[in-house]
Amino acid sequence: MENWREITEDIVTSLLEDGSDPEVLYEVEHHFVSENFEKLEQAALAAFKLGYDVEEPAELELEDGEKVWSFDVVVECELDVEAIMEDVDKLEALAQQTDVEYDGWGTYFQE
Repeated sequence: MENWREITEDIVTSLLEDGSDPEVLYEVEHHFVSENFEKLEQAALAAFKLGYDVEEPAELELEDGEKVWSFDVVVECELDVEAIMEDVDKLEALAQQTDVEYDGWGTYFQE
């Protein structure tokens, strides 16, 4: 398991140091991947049942040519470590329960 708190703190700090607006809401995209479409679909349904906005699964080709399935959960929230970590903890637990990989989160710079 990754140290999601440290990663989250680094991302938030970097965005704020670069001048991203701390007063706006951000679309935070939480990424899930799996080689098994059925497991990924089960994870997407579980996230939806928890009230999350779930994007459609898509097939991706990795650099080595391997194909995987992925989907994102999109959450609108402040650029706040605690707020983001609340979702990270829930979604990483969901990934473990459904045997898929939680692949972290990302967002975009806001002026």
